Amino acid sequence: MGRCYAGVELGGTKTVVVLGARGTITERVQLPTTLPDETLGRATEVIMRWQERGEIAALGVASFGPIRVDRAAPDFGTMLETPKPGWSGAPVAATMNGALGLPLALDTDVNAAALAEAAFGAARGCSSMIYLTIGTGLGGGVVIDGRTVRGVLHPELGHVRLRRQAGDSFAGACPFHGDCAEGLLSGPALAARIGRNPAELPATDPVWQTVAQDLAELLTMLVLTLSPQRIVVGGGVANGQPHLLSAAVSRIPALLGGYLVDMTEERLSEIIVPPMLGDDAGPTGALLLAAAVK
Repeated sequence: MGRCYAGVELGGTKTVVVLGARGTITERVQLPTTLPDETLGRATEVIMRWQERGEIAALGVASFGPIRVDRAAPDFGTMLETPKPGWSGAPVAATMNGALGLPLALDTDVNAAALAEAAFGAARGCSSMIYLTIGTGLGGGVVIDGRTVRGVLHPELGHVRLRRQAGDSFAGACPFHGDCAEGLLSGPALAARIGRNPAELPATDPVWQTVAQDLAELLTMLVLTLSPQRIVVGGGVANGQPHLLSAAVSRIPALLGGYLVDMTEERLSEIIVPPMLGDDAGPTGALLLAAAVK
């Protein structure tokens, strides 16, 4: 199998700990994401058991955010102000590195998933791509020429503001911005809008037309700002309602208003696609992070 790595996908609902090589998961343990001490402690225990059996070269952590990804920053690997109760200020990297003593790489869960889909999934062969996940939250990772995009922080595509539809009075569910993309499209936002679990809503319900329009606004913004060769759209909401993506894509040409005339619905359907790796994207990306540790 080659060199052995450990990876942690730290999500808002569940945490997945994996052992494997670049592109190959050999063992997996899934844990609920509760409070930081418990979650990070249990993940660390799993990796320690693997360490006892043999050498692990490095650890990759793919975390929900916002989290400090700049290794030169004094608070590297620390969770910033987040809607996840109890996690603001959590020293994710320091906790795991201190307990395990492994070389550690850290990025966002969506950046890691983007790396995996670019290397092994729906964006293979693309020099520019976006991985968008719509589930408990909404986030986006960006990969250009095989490297994730970072700046002062990391992309926060879930908190951009969208043009609202006339007559839509839903205030949104984001505790910071109300009706940002996450506040309109995430699972909790949809539950707040419709008053029940969105998974129970049939594809024919008219509310999905409103949701598709909001998603189309977000996708149009991404097409215009980053011009990616591929946008991979995953997550529990997107995967659970497969009709939603095609409905959103069909609305993009009208939103472009005759600009970028080659962006037809057919062409956009080739650019904006579902994931190939499914739930393996984040954990596979965490192993890629570990494999890239110098």
